[in-house]
Amino acid sequence: MESPPSRLSSKPSWLITQLAVHARRLVFAGFAETDARGYHYRLLAALQEFGPMSQATLGRRCSVDRSDVVNAVNELAGRGLVERAPDPADRRRNTVTITEAGRQRLHRMDRVLDGVQEDLLAPLSAGERRQLVTLLGRLLDHHAGQVPDDAP
Repeated sequence: MESPPSRLSSKPSWLITQLAVHARRLVFAGFAETDARGYHYRLLAALQEFGPMSQATLGRRCSVDRSDVVNAVNELAGRGLVERAPDPADRRRNTVTITEAGRQRLHRMDRVLDGVQEDLLAPLSAGERRQLVTLLGRLLDHHAGQVPDDAP
């Protein structure tokens, strides 16, 4: 690959964007091996960590658009990875719960994502990786609410 102009390569926004493109490609390829998508991981991870919740709450918690949540939950339910049932407190809304098969799939996806992190961060030491995560987290916290819905 040829070097970009120094005006670009010296800008953190350009570097982050280029790395994000590479990271998305790695994540997409890794999840494809488990017949899954990033939305699947996000939703299963939230259900595992926070327990059953409405589809609307799940979408807000994972920053996934309502229509994408419906489609992803339909896919996950069709594979037996989540169960969807009417909320006893409000029959107009559905509550989504992760199944044992969903937990197992989430663990497989965790291993895939761990491998992606290793590949992505290979040139960095363990300390540098922790520092990068801390700095990126600070930036993300500062700009909370401005994150695109399609991030994995």
